[in-house]
Amino acid sequence: MPITKQRVLDYVELEWGTYVARFQRLPEEEQRKRVKEMGYESFRDLLAHILAWWEEGMGIIHAIAEGRPFERRKYDFDAFNAEAVAKYKSWEEGEFMAHFEKTRQKMGADLGSMPEAVFENRRVRAWLDGIILHHAREHLLALSPFLAQDMLENEWATYVEDFHRLEPDKQREFLSKQGWSSFHDLLAHIVGWWEEGALIINGILDSPAFTWQSQETDAFNADLIKKFSAWSDEDLRKHYETVRLALIDLIERLPEDAFLNKDIEASLVSDVVRHYDDHPITT
Repeated sequence: MPITKQRVLDYVELEWGTYVARFQRLPEEEQRKRVKEMGYESFRDLLAHILAWWEEGMGIIHAIAEGRPFERRKYDFDAFNAEAVAKYKSWEEGEFMAHFEKTRQKMGADLGSMPEAVFENRRVRAWLDGIILHHAREHLLALSPFLAQDMLENEWATYVEDFHRLEPDKQREFLSKQGWSSFHDLLAHIVGWWEEGALIINGILDSPAFTWQSQETDAFNADLIKKFSAWSDEDLRKHYETVRLALIDLIERLPEDAFLNKDIEASLVSDVVRHYDDHPITT
């Protein structure tokens, strides 16, 4: 999981900087549906949650960067999140939204002024992942081209390498927990869904009347394992890389309004973003 200063700054500007506007482009009914699915009563409550974790994390990151002691807390996450929502409940809407944006901008400026060495600190990296990178995936309401491309250029780019960096017993443990008999089968599963998603997206782009048949997950996964069973590990890894790069190119070529198409968005969310967190490799 590469966490660099520039990548973090890109998330602050390109992902979080467009978060509110992307959500507000959705139809109101869709907005309500997605916020409810996220477990919040309102978009503002969700933003209060995000804001509170930015404030909490940046306080600790500043302390580490400046060599100051800081309180090591054991968080009751439900209580923390409830307090965050309650804290801003009485704020006027415009005042709250201005504070959210001001906090985001200050976070970017503060992180931008920190030396590269700060971003190599293990605890800093954990907080940056938690409140900025992973949090964007956890609270994905409207997919951005940036997030889809970033996942392919970073998380998925090192996925094979991340697995092979594990000790053999850890590899077996990972595969067992994931329910796969081999890493070869897991890669076949990932690549196959990428190819299916690209087929759907290209079909929609070629013709608004394009239709496809939804795949039954278990049967499709079994077909993928069978399809790639005769491939060598090396050939499958090369194919994985070819398809990954092709998806990056596809996303770069998508017209601006493509992400407003629910089928295109859903395909990328499922196959590129959510799928990574379905099969995470912790090294």
